[in-house]
Amino acid sequence: MRTPAAMTRRAAVLAVLCLLAIQPSVAQSPNTLSPDERAAGWTLLFDGTTTAGWRGFQKTAFPAGGWAVEDGTLKCLGQKGGDILTTATFTDFEFAWEWKLSPKGNTGVKYFVDERRGNATGAIGHEYQIIDDEGYDAEPLSAKQKTGGWYDVMPPKASAAKPIGQWNQSRILVRGTHVEHWLNGTLVAQYETSSAESAAGIASSKFKDVAGYADKIATPILLQDHSTVAWFRNLKIRSVPAR
Repeated sequence: MRTPAAMTRRAAVLAVLCLLAIQPSVAQSPNTLSPDERAAGWTLLFDGTTTAGWRGFQKTAFPAGGWAVEDGTLKCLGQKGGDILTTATFTDFEFAWEWKLSPKGNTGVKYFVDERRGNATGAIGHEYQIIDDEGYDAEPLSAKQKTGGWYDVMPPKASAAKPIGQWNQSRILVRGTHVEHWLNGTLVAQYETSSAESAAGIASSKFKDVAGYADKIATPILLQDHSTVAWFRNLKIRSVPAR
């Protein structure tokens, strides 16, 4: 027979176990790396509090206006501050980030960026398109202008974006001449930079006359300012072996 003291101890233990069972798991704080991520080679591109490691496109400093660090995000204010990019460049990499848009928002992440191309209105590079697919009304959108696709060159294979105002998770993988676009766990686009499919897509795009546009090059990561409000956080990158 259990003594009253033993029964009390057992009840206390059961109570603690029940509390642990119903407590939600503690989510990882934004703009941090877990021990497993560090071991896998990930590094942060944004620390959540400063613009260290970023500058304006074709500039040496971060824009004086148009962007802000707000509540642990890099926020594009939609005020024509210009594109921003990392001060570091990458060759074979996996880049992951989270983003959300305002209604009718439009932005993107560009890579294979050569700063000798482009002007004050924006950089030229391969672009992971991010846009309000349903609400954007500045112009009719073609399939090649939908979220997750290679902008104006290759449409996404699936619609995987969350409703406007919710956070999305995206990844870009560049390995050799192979590129993948992921959105919320779905592979939405992939291509070989030197393939006939890519060449055909470029030939029918606005980039058809841009010399070297198809080429893989060492690149910064660029966040686009398309004069609408957008938020970015958890920007992280790691090198991957080339094929």
